[in-house]
Amino acid sequence: MLNKGLRDEEKVKIDNILRTLLSLVLVPKFWNIEDTSLIDSQLTDFDLTTVFLDQIEEKDLVHLLDKCEMDWNQKEQFADFLSAYSKSNQYDFLQKAIAIYNHIQIDSKTFSFEIISKIAAAKEKL
Repeated sequence: MLNKGLRDEEKVKIDNILRTLLSLVLVPKFWNIEDTSLIDSQLTDFDLTTVFLDQIEEKDLVHLLDKCEMDWNQKEQFADFLSAYSKSNQYDFLQKAIAIYNHIQIDSKTFSFEIISKIAAAKEKL
């Protein structure tokens, strides 16, 4: 029972981080060092920074998300964050978002029209 409680606490923590990341990128803004540092401070809980996120390969990023024990919904939210962050920033994380969406679609063994449409939308932006 204790193990389940700890797992639930970790899930809530990850959900809160993802919610904060999404709220930071969904509001259009001119990105400066202060804004990027807010994103980086949230990403550090996943052992990431925007610079490292820019340099990491897609398969390694998916492996890192698995290591953080994100569930499928959390991985989808992270990919949504990457897609939204790419719209108005100097970084282009669309390929990484597509890789995460593909990972979800294939490995979850659940077909999702929403994921397919997100993949198509991200590919249109490339």
